[in-house]
Amino acid sequence: MPSWIGPWEIAIVLVLALLIFGPKKLPDLGSSLGRSISGFKKGLKDTKDDVQSAIREDVSSAETTTTGAEAAATVNAEAAPTVNAEAAAQATSAPPAPSETTQA
Repeated sequence: MPSWIGPWEIAIVLVLALLIFGPKKLPDLGSSLGRSISGFKKGLKDTKDDVQSAIREDVSSAETTTTGAEAAATVNAEAAPTVNAEAAAQATSAPPAPSETTQA
């Protein structure tokens, strides 16, 4: 407990809560507060587990990518398109597109 919160401060807060909410609502507020805190803790734990599993997946995929990097480079080099000399000659000798002339 922090040193600036003493027993008198806790008593004052409890009396104010009793006056504001009444004796019938106070147990309901306490239980809903407890449920929300436990739900928050569960959400934090789930998020932490998701992040850790994502990190593990990234590490394992990075290891497989590193071992398969040479094979992927070979496949990419083989799959690169080759330029046909005739197609390149036809592309350069194509007739120019007609230009629009404007008369003023």
